[in-house]
Amino acid sequence: MRQKGNKTMKKLLISILPLVVMLAFTGCSESSSADSSKNKEEKINLRFAWWGEQPRHDYTLKVIKLFEEKNPDIHIEFEFSNWDDYWKRLAPMAAANQLPDIMQMDLLYLKAYSANNLLEDLTPYIENKTINTKYIDEKILLGGKVKDQLYGFPLGLNAPAVIMDPNLVAAATNQVPKHNWTWEDFEKIAMEVHKQKNIYGTNGMKPPEVFFPYYLRTNGKNLYNPEGTSLGYEDDQLFVDYFDRQLRLLDEGAFPRVDVTEQIKGIEDELLVRQQAPMTWAYSNQYYSFSKESGRSLEIFAPPGPNQQASLSVRASMLFSITKSSKHKEAAARFINFFVNDIEANKLIKGERGVPVSSKVAETVKKGLSTEQKEAFDYVFNVENINSNVEIADPLGGIEVVHLLQDISEQILFKKITPRQGAQKFRKEANEILKKNK
Repeated sequence: MRQKGNKTMKKLLISILPLVVMLAFTGCSESSSADSSKNKEEKINLRFAWWGEQPRHDYTLKVIKLFEEKNPDIHIEFEFSNWDDYWKRLAPMAAANQLPDIMQMDLLYLKAYSANNLLEDLTPYIENKTINTKYIDEKILLGGKVKDQLYGFPLGLNAPAVIMDPNLVAAATNQVPKHNWTWEDFEKIAMEVHKQKNIYGTNGMKPPEVFFPYYLRTNGKNLYNPEGTSLGYEDDQLFVDYFDRQLRLLDEGAFPRVDVTEQIKGIEDELLVRQQAPMTWAYSNQYYSFSKESGRSLEIFAPPGPNQQASLSVRASMLFSITKSSKHKEAAARFINFFVNDIEANKLIKGERGVPVSSKVAETVKKGLSTEQKEAFDYVFNVENINSNVEIADPLGGIEVVHLLQDISEQILFKKITPRQGAQKFRKEANEILKKNK
């Protein structure tokens, strides 16, 4: 049995992080209070890890402090980093059975961690009322479930969006963009803005694992089949058409080269912020940050169609998971409940992790938000009302499939391969990965 377990853990590390570097959290882990040693010994100590940029770190520390004030028997030690480093650092912790008590989770990684018995089912903590779900729609919780077990508790909801500077577009095209626009409208606007303003017509439409699946849905298909054992579309022309459009824009100078997008390290570098493009493909919770950083009047649009309403879906922007190795699962569940349901805490969070999953919290917090933050909330509310689809966890092997799609996308944009060659390569290698789930 031990041998089998070792093989399983090795498989986890390979599937999660092919290039994992065996690092430990250093430089970003510290205590959140200055209690005496005696007091600390009397407290329950919880380790909590998340990824994000500095604004998220700042308000999360305030939420932790507020939680400790209201729960003096619990002490939170925190660990944070950016997205890439976060997963690299967690992998060796998983191998050593030393994961934090509470870890911020993404749908891409949920099945990989739960399949290796690293996460605790949160259902009992809902049943015993430690986590209050009175104001949370049951369908939202589906996003954190694997085989009817809740391994990740959704914190907020997002939806794919295009954030646009309508004044810049209108100045270049002599018309205000329509919300019910098509893929052809998008290409025409991008080309015309580049021609008239000598800037890019769009950002790089990244990440491809968000917007290519959306494109598939506008054509009635999905990236994966329902069982997660193969790709969910049969016609490779869909792949070809998606990337052909990007190449047409690239050839005209309306689409940024890969080496340009690689220079974007933070939101202050984004082409939309620097007025080097009139639109950016993003998630709805990024709208406020783009508006604030740009200092201009922006607008949030649904990505182009056809079939926009049927193609849009809400997604758990991120989740909290309690790890199997935690010795204080009940206390960890109390923290999740606080993060999700406490009004004062969510007034600090302001929907940065997505529109709060609690309708009571969302409605209350929205009243004190800026115009742009309210618009982002309304956008998600609208998507949720017109389409009941809630994205579920990616299948096992999804991490490898995403890395494959990212790699092939760059090869196409560098013109090392054609979209047709990319489509064939993606189908062959993705299906090889996914067939292991049969």
